[in-house]
Amino acid sequence: MSKWRRTAVAGLRKTTDASRSYHTIQAIPREITGNRVSVKDRAQGRIPAVVFAQPNPSIDGGGGSSPVRSVARKHLLTTERRQIQSILNSIELPYFCSTTFPLQIRAGSGSSTLLESGTVLPIKVHRDPETGKLLNLVFVWADEGAQLTVDVPVVFKGEDVCPGLKKGGLLNKIRASLKYKCPSEHIPQKIEVDISNLDIGDKVFMHNVKVHPSLELLSKNELLPVCKIVAAKLDSAQ
Repeated sequence: MSKWRRTAVAGLRKTTDASRSYHTIQAIPREITGNRVSVKDRAQGRIPAVVFAQPNPSIDGGGGSSPVRSVARKHLLTTERRQIQSILNSIELPYFCSTTFPLQIRAGSGSSTLLESGTVLPIKVHRDPETGKLLNLVFVWADEGAQLTVDVPVVFKGEDVCPGLKKGGLLNKIRASLKYKCPSEHIPQKIEVDISNLDIGDKVFMHNVKVHPSLELLSKNELLPVCKIVAAKLDSAQ
């Protein structure tokens, strides 16, 4: 277990969000990789996972209380399938991959020995294409101050009062998500695009979408549309 040194962490960061406390992901280390090992883990009700370590830019090495993550290091873990499935039942894809979670890495299943803890962001969920069963998960550390690239899902509001839709127009949803560079503490689970004032022919462009000022849109062209209200008779041409 030499790879898994105990870190000087008093515990998870306190949060007032009860749902995030409820969704503290429990994991244990795995030292061996390979398909046979993964199959055995899944048969025991566990899901293989990887968490990539990232540095915390807010720490300059001079008295910070949080551990600095090594860029090159990654942790091989297994998580509890029932817990991950429960989380996915309450936070459906794609919102799961724009939501941060507390993570506790313990010495073994049911162990009280805490090896490491922190906050993580899921970036990939691999499923069996035929059965839909969870195969493995990929996380990145999302320590406070870390800058992460996130595909944030777009949702539309105001459809019930949209003038263009009331006239028989259709909402052409051009972008299902937008990619941002986000500080970990400001990652939005979703981005709401208000279409309540749009008429037929109107569009909402990327640069019109309001987000936290710390978010940087990663697009070569901010003038690309996110959505458009189109006339019903032109729908087939869109």
